[in-house]
Amino acid sequence: MPQLVLIRHGQSQWNLENRFTGWWDVDVTEKGAAEARAAGVLMREKGLEFDQCFTSLQTRAVKTLNMALEEMDRLWLPVEKDYRLNERHYGGLTGLNKQETRDKHGDEQVHIWRRSFDTPPPPMDADSPFQMSDDPRYAGIDVPLAESLKNTIERVLPYWEERIAPDLKAGKRVLISAHGNSLRALVKHLSGISDDDITGLEIPTGQPIVYDLDDALNARERYYLSER
Repeated sequence: MPQLVLIRHGQSQWNLENRFTGWWDVDVTEKGAAEARAAGVLMREKGLEFDQCFTSLQTRAVKTLNMALEEMDRLWLPVEKDYRLNERHYGGLTGLNKQETRDKHGDEQVHIWRRSFDTPPPPMDADSPFQMSDDPRYAGIDVPLAESLKNTIERVLPYWEERIAPDLKAGKRVLISAHGNSLRALVKHLSGISDDDITGLEIPTGQPIVYDLDDALNARERYYLSER
């Protein structure tokens, strides 16, 4: 029976500062590092084993994976990194404090930008200090100006079908370290959650989510490892 584990990166510095982060590369905090290591300890204690790991190109997800694997004594496991597992791009909201943005634009507008399924935030300006078009990790990639959750799903699911699903169907045990919205895209797909309901789903940092799948990769069960 294929088994998949998802983990959202540990708390980042901009999580702590309540800022929109998206594709901007920020590190984990001390608390985030502790969350990542605790996740590794928990997975080791529960006897989980993996054959293949996947993560984004963003430091907070990569470090979370590495710290968890270190606690499991599994740093030698193969890891594939791909931008399609990156967080949703928050466009012109990147770097802004969420409460200050609410004060300026109103709760309703910010809620639409944050939680609607298919309405992206304002696009990032070409001269934004958070522009990533020249970042070498994205060479040859058309960096978006902003993304809705729908846009995020449209890049995550092809990667799932192309790279991750075949490994699971081949019997590999898979661990994915990614972000709130890229993981929300996978959870929506695997659990058959509606467009309306997925916007209300919160994925906590550093908490491994276990999927027991059937051979067709339909979800038989989904649970937080800490609850078992």
